[in-house]
Amino acid sequence: MSTPPLLRIDALGIDLPVDGEPRTVVHRVDLGIPEGAAVALVGESGSGKSLTARSVLGLLPRGAHVHGEVLFAGESVPRMRPERLRTFRASEVAMVFQDPRAHINPARGIGDFLIEGLTTARGVPAAEASRKVTAILREVGIPDADRRMRQRPHELSGGLLQRVMIAAALAAEPRLLLADEPTTALDVTTQEEVMAIIGEARRARGLAMLFITHDLELAAAVCDRVPVMYAGTTVEELPADRLRGRASHPYTRALLASRPSVSDAGAELRSIPGRPLSGFEVPDGCAFSDRCPHVRDLCRNERPEPGGFVEDGTAACHFPHPLTSEETGSHA
Repeated sequence: MSTPPLLRIDALGIDLPVDGEPRTVVHRVDLGIPEGAAVALVGESGSGKSLTARSVLGLLPRGAHVHGEVLFAGESVPRMRPERLRTFRASEVAMVFQDPRAHINPARGIGDFLIEGLTTARGVPAAEASRKVTAILREVGIPDADRRMRQRPHELSGGLLQRVMIAAALAAEPRLLLADEPTTALDVTTQEEVMAIIGEARRARGLAMLFITHDLELAAAVCDRVPVMYAGTTVEELPADRLRGRASHPYTRALLASRPSVSDAGAELRSIPGRPLSGFEVPDGCAFSDRCPHVRDLCRNERPEPGGFVEDGTAACHFPHPLTSEETGSHA
């Protein structure tokens, strides 16, 4: 008998009020994360990735309506009472946000930011909390950690501030780490360092991770499985090591085919025709139907459900087929 995943998202949908009327922005997300595993949720901006991650913490905008289910260790997050939700956020799930400057109070010191959760939510004495977070700062690669504890956010670079965010998440000793595009605002070298820090800390602690990104290559490099999201729906999920050769949804195949070639610098860049849709723009049929080269009448009239079309994976497509050499060209 298989062990249930630590995090299970089943048919998650999210409606938000727009001009007084509910609009569906996330249609259907399905994914599971076992204890200690890493899953990357990949998609374009506006596809609903961050809303999906925030639903795990119950941090959705005011007026949001959730349908479907978000289960953590078998417990429904949407049904948690406020006091339980506070405990849940303080000790079981932690989030590394995309922009650290938007989530660290600029008027307070780094030390105050780091120890607050331990002292207020968990009752850890201030001196003990300070020693703990100072040690974690050193672990995540921040030199002269004692001095950094006394500084304010504007005195630190973007890379150092993201390390502070990682330290704050680790200090909570969570079972699940949510990383919402944690390297977006950083230069390439710092991005690599930050992902290495997250990976090492996660493995050392046995943490599960949901990694939000738009980068298929990075997702495949750091995670075990990769669900791909388009216009508010997870359209495909595969093991990371099978993504390149086994992708069967037209959108996933188009993303893979459009990546630049390292071996052929003169090759023409491929693009996906049309424009990406937001969740509230999705028609009755398949969200990708207007951009898909294999579209048929059924695609425009009936929304596909996720199915087991490929080994160890699923695809929400009426007519899935593997990526071909003709589609990838020199990019395969």
